[in-house]
Formats: sequence, C-alpha cells, structure tokens
Amino acid sequence: MTQDVIRVMIADDQGIVRKGISALLATEPGIVVVEEAGDGKAAVERALAVKPDVILMDLMMPVMDGIEATRQITKALTGTRVLVLTSFAANDQVFPAIKAGALGYLLKDSSPEELVEAIRQVYRGEAWLHPAIARKVMQELAKPAAQPVEGSPDDLTEREMDVLKLLTQGHSNKEIAERLVVSEATVRTHVSNILNKLHLASRTQAALYALRQGIISLEDTQDPDMPD
Repeated sequence: MTQDVIRVMIADDQGIVRKGISALLATEPGIVVVEEAGDGKAAVERALAVKPDVILMDLMMPVMDGIEATRQITKALTGTRVLVLTSFAANDQVFPAIKAGALGYLLKDSSPEELVEAIRQVYRGEAWLHPAIARKVMQELAKPAAQPVEGSPDDLTEREMDVLKLLTQGHSNKEIAERLVVSEATVRTHVSNILNKLHLASRTQAALYALRQGIISLEDTQDPDMPD
C-alpha cells in the first residue's frame, strides 16, 4: 500500500530554524517540506497558495503573530492542520493558540522523533500536546468555569452529540463516518454545526468542552474502541 506523502510548511522567523527542520524532515520517508515563511502574514499568504497538509507554526513572529496566522489559516483551509512549534508554554500562548484552531502544540526542546510523530498524528486529524502543555490543559479543566459557556449541549441534536463524543475520543472524520454509517461530508457538516452552535473554534476546543461539560469522561477518551 502506498503511503500518503505529508506536505509540510514551516513558519518561523528564524531562518536557521527553518533550514534545520527542513534538513531533519528531508530524512523522513513520507514527509516533504513544500514551503517556508518568515512571518505570520507570509505564512497565511503561502498557506493559501500551496495548501499544505500540516503547518509548523511559531507563535512569536513579526508582522503578524502565529496565533492570528493560525486563526486565519484554519478558517480558510479546513484541510490544513496547524502544529504549533514554539519555545513558549505560557497560558497566554497555549490557550489562545488552541482557540485559534491549532490541533497540536509542541515545544522546541522536543526530540526529532517527537516532532515527526506529532506531524504524523496531526496529519491524521488527532490532537498532539507536549506533556507540559497537556498538564496545563488538565489543570485548566479542573478549574471551575470563570464565565458561562456561550453554547449549551442542549443546542446539539442527538446525532451531533454522537459526533462530539467520537471526535473527543480522537476519531478522525473517516472513522466517525464508518461508525455512524454516514458519509465523511455529513460528518464534516456535523462538526461545523457543533463548532458554530457551541461558539468554538476547533476540534480540540470542542473536545475540551465535552470533557468540561461531562458529556464524556477522561477515561472514555483513553478507550476509543469502547462499545457504543
């Protein structure tokens, strides 16, 4: 079976970082770097032009920061996944990046093996969080909500609730479609409706919402193959 080639774009204001990552990924089968950008505005423009599968996005860049670039890219390109690759793990960077639509968050002190695995996992539509970031997310989930959530689970249809539970377990659109015996296009429509009704920006944020609201438990997310 032929392996899919993952088309990657690197957005980082440091040329040496871009070249280093490019050299690393050039040794990986099934991954090819198709574009680079040195600032957030250029990242948006080049992403729209080449439509990469995965973007490695630095957060601190000139002209436009990585969070705003992520927001614009994920809104315009539903098939492109953003993996944040940054030196910063502060809450004021982590949660805005997730809210903007980033599917993964990796720190630059991660190993080359972790970077490659994160790219592959994000490409499959699965969230990837560096352990330090995952701890912050869990700590945030443990806190009481500071303000009422704009959307309510009551706004969702029964089928949308089914989709929300499955995406929280980490299933891709294809896997959800197979489980619910519907088309991938139908699943994409359900996901879009869920995000709109709950006023959320990404699948990752929807998963956090489902956990916080008790729609699905953390234990259930660790067992994606549990019986329906």
